[in-house]
Amino acid sequence: MKLVILDRDGVINIDSDHFIKSPYEWRPIPGALEAIARLNGAGIHVAVATNQSGIERGLLDMNALNAIHAKMLKAAQQVGARIDAIYYCPHSGDADCRCRKPLPGMFIDIGQRLNVPLEGVPCIGDGLRDLQAAAAAGAKPVLVLTGKGAATLAAGDLPQATQVFKDLSAAVDSILAAA
Repeated sequence: MKLVILDRDGVINIDSDHFIKSPYEWRPIPGALEAIARLNGAGIHVAVATNQSGIERGLLDMNALNAIHAKMLKAAQQVGARIDAIYYCPHSGDADCRCRKPLPGMFIDIGQRLNVPLEGVPCIGDGLRDLQAAAAAGAKPVLVLTGKGAATLAAGDLPQATQVFKDLSAAVDSILAAA
């Protein structure tokens, strides 16, 4: 099975410094859902791994998170895309958990659930934590310049061999060309 792991906010949907707290605030980045559909069309499974500390902070509850994800899945389905799994960490940065990126817990869990070794699996994010988690899991870190990506690139100190693309669509073009 081929797999790509995506961060959510800033990769699939427009990010907010104030958190995405309701389905009304969730808006896809132009071309992102279609890029997922192209992955699916090539037989590549897609999973999402997203830090959602707004839950622990009380900014949204599980019903709101589930409604946001339902909207995302429905929007994906409307363009012929499929997201096979969504993993999230509800903890804040102060929590001592294995799932919060930059730790690789969510990625490892995805690999185990889907029975896919993570070596070489593209993990696409817009933040340094996404890239660090990918590298720690033995996967391939990929930075997109949407969301916080341009600031992440400017700050430097990216994991070795990080690939950089304008957006998810450009990253998918590269993945499909190499497949």
